[in-house]
Amino acid sequence: MPHPVDVHVGKRIRHRRWLVGMTQQQLAESVGIKFQQIQKYETGANRVSASRLWDIADALDVEVSFFFEGLDQESGDKNCADMIPSDLLGDKEALDLIRSYYAIPENQRRRLFDLARVLSDVA
Repeated sequence: MPHPVDVHVGKRIRHRRWLVGMTQQQLAESVGIKFQQIQKYETGANRVSASRLWDIADALDVEVSFFFEGLDQESGDKNCADMIPSDLLGDKEALDLIRSYYAIPENQRRRLFDLARVLSDVA
């Protein structure tokens, strides 16, 4: 059974890869491994070594610490996050929505954000 930290790190790898629009094959090529290994990392089936995580972070243009963000929340420290699905990072629709949101020009994005806030307050 995979360790919960390995599963979390794998989800964060997948999350970032989707956000930047990179395929598993592209990420694998950039770090010098086969795409099947990326699949195993993303599911938590295989543990990512420190040096490999460093290479993946470089390829995805994030700090290594990015992959560990949110671990405290998963261990039970929840407040307003109770309304958010626990596997949000694994939800392709949510990640596509985020990618689309950041593709909108900043001034329009701010207006969309304000509208979403108003709508969520009404719901």
